Amino acid sequence: KSRSKKKSRKHQRFMERRAVLEQKGLLSPHGCLGTQTPEVGLEAHTTLTKANGTTAPCCHKVPKPKRIVSSSLSPSASPDSIARHHSVLLSQGNGSSKRVQTSSLVLHPGKYVAIDCEMVGTGPQGRLSELARCSVVNYEGDVIYDKYVLPELPIVDYRTRWSGITRQHMKNAIPFKAAQAEILKILKDKIVVGHAIHNDFQALKYFHPKDRTRDTSQSRVLKKRAGLPGRANVSLKNLARHLLHKKIQVGCKGHSSVEDAQTAMELYRLVEEQWEKELAHSLPPRPPSPITDPTADSSQYLDDQYWPTDLMASSL
Repeated sequence: KSRSKKKSRKHQRFMERRAVLEQKGLLSPHGCLGTQTPEVGLEAHTTLTKANGTTAPCCHKVPKPKRIVSSSLSPSASPDSIARHHSVLLSQGNGSSKRVQTSSLVLHPGKYVAIDCEMVGTGPQGRLSELARCSVVNYEGDVIYDKYVLPELPIVDYRTRWSGITRQHMKNAIPFKAAQAEILKILKDKIVVGHAIHNDFQALKYFHPKDRTRDTSQSRVLKKRAGLPGRANVSLKNLARHLLHKKIQVGCKGHSSVEDAQTAMELYRLVEEQWEKELAHSLPPRPPSPITDPTADSSQYLDDQYWPTDLMASSL
């Protein structure tokens, strides 16, 4: 009941604001919010007024936003909707690679990032692990974030042999809280790839939704392809050697978080089709949440963010 009442009040407020637009000549009596946002409508109205002095509604003159995805996905679809839509497509038909590419890679490569963090030791005997460097790469492996981070506690052990971190790196490092805010902003609404990624999230003092996480250390598809037991603990170094035929984490100067993040993304892309297909079968057997096209649904414009301040004031 509370939900229906809330929806009713929201709809009532929407109707009141809609009436205000109609009175101001900014909206036709039949309404045209389904084909444009109020901001676009206002701009179009201003243009026509300058041109011929009329205030006729111009909904049919405003071009519809370009669709950047398939007919069943909206440009602003959430990662949850995308992942589930991807899963539905994979579980239907013959699962051809062409269909998979259309439903995932081509549509939203920007939704994927890979992360890797390097930690140093703090606290008693340096047993606590704190973030000292974080690198994030995009779907193509390009670096979009790479900074040294100053831990909140004094560093006891730099762990240089593994982390590659030295005292010199900390001179220009940014405070943990600042780095955390920057990194979480990047990870928001993304599908995040990594190896033993729970360690990275722990260092960031952050929890990422499981359905948006792709951990290469836990992928049965990768282990099977590498000829390793499904329950085996496998290192990123070994996976890279077996599947990508490249050597990483060599030498005595420590790991490179950029190289590790790029390698994790390469491994994910190597088996993306099979991985997502397996994920589709493990999802709860329930239908996907409705995916609506914002160009055909005016309900989203109930939110205050879509209404100019002056119109809101006049309608309250």
